[in-house]
Amino acid sequence: MRSIRSAILLVAGLPGVALLATAPARAQTYDPRYPVCIEIYTIDGSSIDCSFTSIAQCAATASGQSAQCYANPYALRSRPPGPGPSPPRRNR
Repeated sequence: MRSIRSAILLVAGLPGVALLATAPARAQTYDPRYPVCIEIYTIDGSSIDCSFTSIAQCAATASGQSAQCYANPYALRSRPPGPGPSPPRRNR
């Protein structure tokens, strides 16, 4: 009876151990603090690095590589304050 209970505990505990042994999750690829990203293509796949402040800086890094630069879709964009929305027009 004791061996059956031990076997059940062993089988029930294996998924928990497997979850603890898995690799940690990767961090978010797109860093919202930087407005430009580069995607570098290799034989093994591609990698994305969003650590550039300008397209020119990214292009200098991409030079000579199979890579492309693009605007970070998640970048925090600061907008200059504008006049705001105009009031609705009245018809006479």
